[in-house]
Amino acid sequence: MAKSSIKDMTQGNPTKLIIGFAFPMLLGYLFQQFYSMVDTIIVGKWLGVSSLAAVGSTGSINFMIIGFCMGVCSGFAIPVAQKFGSKDYHALRKFVANSVWVSVVFAAVMTVVVCLFCMDILRVMKTPSDIIQEAYDYIFVIFLGIPVTYLYNLLAGIIRALGDSKTPVYFLILSSVINIVLDIVSIGVLHMGVAGPAWATVISQGASGLLCLFYMIKKFEILHIQKDEWAYDGSYVKTLCGMGVPMGLQYSITAIGSVLLQVAVNGLGSLAVAAITAGNKISMFFCCPYDALGGTMATYAGQNVGAKKIDRIHQGIKAATVIGVVYSVAAFVILAIFGKQMALLFLEADEVGVISQVHMFLIIISAAYILLTIVNVFRFCIQGMGYSAFAILAGVCEMVGRTIVGFGFVPVFGYVAACFASPVAWVLADAFLIPAYFSCIKKLKKMFNEDA
Repeated sequence: MAKSSIKDMTQGNPTKLIIGFAFPMLLGYLFQQFYSMVDTIIVGKWLGVSSLAAVGSTGSINFMIIGFCMGVCSGFAIPVAQKFGSKDYHALRKFVANSVWVSVVFAAVMTVVVCLFCMDILRVMKTPSDIIQEAYDYIFVIFLGIPVTYLYNLLAGIIRALGDSKTPVYFLILSSVINIVLDIVSIGVLHMGVAGPAWATVISQGASGLLCLFYMIKKFEILHIQKDEWAYDGSYVKTLCGMGVPMGLQYSITAIGSVLLQVAVNGLGSLAVAAITAGNKISMFFCCPYDALGGTMATYAGQNVGAKKIDRIHQGIKAATVIGVVYSVAAFVILAIFGKQMALLFLEADEVGVISQVHMFLIIISAAYILLTIVNVFRFCIQGMGYSAFAILAGVCEMVGRTIVGFGFVPVFGYVAACFASPVAWVLADAFLIPAYFSCIKKLKKMFNEDA
């Protein structure tokens, strides 16, 4: 069953396991952000600041919808990781099969609904009139690609749940190359405007999803689902939805705060939107290690819960937090020194005011990266332990933080206040997640003692 690709995280040094598992994931996230950044660079350089602002104005609604898809798929992978940890391969395959059925339904319904109301959403968000049509042209295509978002993220999540964090990265790298080529062709040759990069994203992600599918069929005997295992099972669907929907809602609820903040930023004008767009793109690139640590802790915690090894979970969360803190310090130094130079990737040198705003954003947000370390490590660990409902509450904390800043401070203090939105959100999330983690550990210990 492709043993060399499967990694058992229930034994061995936690720090080494976390670094070894997270590094390939980090490469994947970096390439994902790389081609997302290339989209933005090409749009900003070739189509201008207004087009850059148009694409950027869709970022929060994009995160709300696509983030839900990604969160749901991550949640579906948790029971798979737990059953792998307990060596119950029949139940593992049934979870995989039922996750396919649920994903098909979710993808179909979401695609129809969000595409129908796409323009209405942009109007409600008070997208500036000079960029709303381009914003629609871009995000409508992204929403048409919701099915391929489910395809890739579900299959990649299942592969990672079995301890293989490398293979999805290889396919993501290939899709990144496809994306960049299609970006250049669609804008430079076909003159498709902002719709070009959107189609490039959808097509390239579809390619990586299909590659994951072919790989799973060929290499993972453990995933060769029998006819009876394909049958719909309500109890399995209930468990999957109990894991996946809260994780999806956590992303969406967090994004609602971003949407509300975006509404406030939109009120500052298209130049402020462009500055936030460029700053967020750079910051997201530097935030990839936190995503990798989070994804690693979900699999690590899931496998160790399946094996009933609670002490290893605590060891893992300590190791992951230390790794994140060390990186946070380095990231702050780099962004503080080279932030303006990085802004030039997206903007022309004569956009002096916008470049200064981007630099300010990067300094403020990177100073709070240690808070983000705790958010990702603790939240994903809690999710991997099986308590996905806590993810919703953490998302509510982030939403409240961004909403308070967006409506309470941005109208008064302007752009500077917008830069503090994420740090405030992370403070509130951390205040909830740290005690929630220890509560979950206590519950698991009690559960396993009763089982014994």
